[in-house]
Amino acid sequence: MTYIREKIENKLKQAAADAVQSAVSAGAFQIEHQPDVQLGVPREAKFGDYSTNVAMQLPKEAHMAPRKIAEAITEQLKADDNLKGIVSKVDIAGPGFINFTLDPAWHYDVIGEVESMGKDYGRTEGHKGLTYNLEFVSANPTGPMHIGNARGGAIGDVLAEIAAWTGYDVTREFYVNDAGNQIAKFGDSLDARFKQAMGLDVPFPEDGYQGKDIMERVQEYIADQGGKDQVVGLLDEDDDTRKRKLIDFALNVNLKQMHTDMAKYGVHYDVWFSEQSMYDDGEIERALKLLKDKGATYEKDGATWFKTTDYGCEKDDVLIRQNGLPTYFMGDIAYHLNKLQTRKFDRAVNVWGADHHGHIARLKAAIRAAGEDDSRLHVVTMQLVRLIKDGEPIRMSKRQGKAIGLSELLTMVGTDAARVFFNLRSPDSHFDFDLDLAIQESNENPVFYMQYAHARICSILRQLGGEVDLDAPADLSLLTHPKEMELLEVMSDLPNTIVQAERKNDPSRMVHYGQELASAFHAFYNDCRVRVDDAKLMHARLKLILATRQVLENVLGILGVSAPESM
Repeated sequence: MTYIREKIENKLKQAAADAVQSAVSAGAFQIEHQPDVQLGVPREAKFGDYSTNVAMQLPKEAHMAPRKIAEAITEQLKADDNLKGIVSKVDIAGPGFINFTLDPAWHYDVIGEVESMGKDYGRTEGHKGLTYNLEFVSANPTGPMHIGNARGGAIGDVLAEIAAWTGYDVTREFYVNDAGNQIAKFGDSLDARFKQAMGLDVPFPEDGYQGKDIMERVQEYIADQGGKDQVVGLLDEDDDTRKRKLIDFALNVNLKQMHTDMAKYGVHYDVWFSEQSMYDDGEIERALKLLKDKGATYEKDGATWFKTTDYGCEKDDVLIRQNGLPTYFMGDIAYHLNKLQTRKFDRAVNVWGADHHGHIARLKAAIRAAGEDDSRLHVVTMQLVRLIKDGEPIRMSKRQGKAIGLSELLTMVGTDAARVFFNLRSPDSHFDFDLDLAIQESNENPVFYMQYAHARICSILRQLGGEVDLDAPADLSLLTHPKEMELLEVMSDLPNTIVQAERKNDPSRMVHYGQELASAFHAFYNDCRVRVDDAKLMHARLKLILATRQVLENVLGILGVSAPESM
């Protein structure tokens, strides 16, 4: 699907390129290389709808002032019959910018596009046939999900939806860290709490997980086994066996809760990928052998090292420790080779906390060393979030068990507010989550503002829809008010907004677009009555708001937010 905005832009670019060639043929100036025509949007509306700096690319080669070149090009553009009915004015600004003012009639095509495409309006096919893996949240299953996981969930799920709207075949993935040091620490913490629950006076590990959920898992395990009398024998078993039983039980409980919490959050994964499965299936060994075969490793001090410095990094990294156990880095290499080599995703995107930023370069180095194109992997880093209540930040510590988890947050503000607020800023921006604002019914609350626009349209349609046959064609040329044009203009920009959000890996663009669309509708509503004596004008305006409702629904759907019909 090629949308009206793209069609116009393509025609303007082609017309400008043809005008340059025509000017050369007419002897206005001489050049050997055809310039690359790019369009921009002038900062001020008085300069038109589009501009190009093509004339300013040519002075050196043409040996002529850019404004003189622009005059020659503009003369050809004004004579171009292909622009009639599209461009109402072509003029020159400043040192040689060529500005195009469009015939406003193009706006009416937007309503037709929305009507024909409905819930798919905004979709493009630039990435059709390509596969896309997005791994996000991937919280350690050693305890409840925290606020950082909550932001990652909102960012990742909206990014995945944006990618799907640009044509990708998207796989949402949760990487389950069920192996490694954190699981060993988890086992030590569970073991200490189990012994304490059984009446033994044992110290708790200094670096253990102190959250109350550890004792809760222990108590649940004891109850599941039939009570203390049924598990007292576990104290006589060796430490590894006892810890393994406690870990397996607690992991199962925690993972089930993660499934529940993410579903409540509106996030549904296609794949829950187990880190332990790579050990069980031999993928760690295969990845290590591949790097060795490529000459990218060496042995030193009883450990196996990756030659990270050969790929532009500051220091080499251990892959296999002296005790023979793989490092987290080795596991991460194997996991990403599984995505890129084994499952052959065309694009793999990870959403990580900013504290992992230093890990990106060495991971990409390992991917290159393994013979893969590391540009297929992109990492979106997200900054920290502060929760604000009554104007003051809430102090939290996951290690000490003093934190608001995802489930608690959703209870406090609701899923819609959480998903929107976590995407108010680009992922790489720090921001404060105002818990009070998130539940306010005011225009300052972006969730309320967008949803209220949708509900207001539904209310108008309920009141007036029965007076007009909305399936019948309307005379859209009656829509001439500036606020009507502005609303159509914003609606027309949805496809490009989605494309740019995917290209920049920035879901906040969708929130900003939703706010802009809601603002344009509210401005229209304040200046233009829908119920008017002129039946044809009322019909046209009903068509306009019907299209606006559809576009709002599409945006809210991408954000994973409900579109209420009344508020």
